[in-house]
Amino acid sequence: MFMSKLNRYFLIFFIFFSFLSCSDKIDTADEIKDLNIVAPGIVRTPDSRFENLEDYPFKPNYMMIDGVRIHYLDEGPKESDPIILMHGLPTWSYLYRKMIPIFTEAGHRVIVPDMVGFGKSDKFINKEDYSYLGHKDLMKKLFLELDLNNITLMGQDWGGPIGLRVAVEIPEKFSRLVISNGGLPSMPNPQAWLVKNFLDFSVWLNTPTSFQDLLDLRDELNETSEVPTMLEGLSFFSRWIAHSYYAEDLDITGVMVLLGGLDNLSDQERYAYEAPYPNAGYKSGANTFASFALHELAENEELWIDVLDKWDKPFLVAFGENERTTYRMKQVFIDRIPNPTVVDDIKNAGHFIQEEAGEELAYLINDFIEGKL
Repeated sequence: MFMSKLNRYFLIFFIFFSFLSCSDKIDTADEIKDLNIVAPGIVRTPDSRFENLEDYPFKPNYMMIDGVRIHYLDEGPKESDPIILMHGLPTWSYLYRKMIPIFTEAGHRVIVPDMVGFGKSDKFINKEDYSYLGHKDLMKKLFLELDLNNITLMGQDWGGPIGLRVAVEIPEKFSRLVISNGGLPSMPNPQAWLVKNFLDFSVWLNTPTSFQDLLDLRDELNETSEVPTMLEGLSFFSRWIAHSYYAEDLDITGVMVLLGGLDNLSDQERYAYEAPYPNAGYKSGANTFASFALHELAENEELWIDVLDKWDKPFLVAFGENERTTYRMKQVFIDRIPNPTVVDDIKNAGHFIQEEAGEELAYLINDFIEGKL
């Protein structure tokens, strides 16, 4: 009897994890006919999609890394110490258009990469080709190939887990870190293993989840002014992953409304954020990003202990007052970073702080670099 029950449990878990590991490959002729395929499994957004974008006059730069063409902006004097600005989901370097001129006018060099799957960078067709470590490795190789030193890095949303992970792996390259509405999630084992698998199971239970389901749940959570509890956050996040990963054609600007309340974007701005994605075949990077949220938790915790818990360089914490998605992470930086510079939450700014308070944040970072904060 005991073995019979045990076998049933094994069967349930086998089916569950088999479901999670199923790939969403694009194989058929009908699915690939509208894709600009530049290499096996890789598409590239046509340049015509980026013509005449509002307030985005910047010259493109490209580097081939591991067979993938990565796009980045490189503005300002090349002899100056660089500021690296890292975007997240579902944005690209366009997000920083309001901040770049303020940095360059102050004499800084500004590097703004598009991660693989976003902006003008190449995009994998199949979801299984993306990973947290894959994103991190491409960015790390870009920074090393550009031979950047004395870096000030700003990370927001997924620019936090990616950018900070790079910084703690090669800390000698970085002079300052700035985190805004982001973090570097971490947790020791066995808790990390348990939480990740709990989230995976919750995603399975909540598939499918419609976009309207997410909006309704967000509105419920926003009825209180308090930051959602960890359990509420995991519940929302599991449904968000269930929707974003399996959405047939993810609504890019809809995501910005969902996560940041950006319902006042102009038509030109909405087009710019949608520009990298001529159709759903280009969106696998956006589909998958959220699913990596609890990957590498234990490894990140080790890096926290070895590097960030002992960080002796300037570290700025600047969150938006209306942020909900990552706000719990703010206290982690306050508690664990030695002597961080923590500014008051920026007024009238939510998750996409670059859109709502980009100029204010840029001037704040300039003052931080100059030691005025």
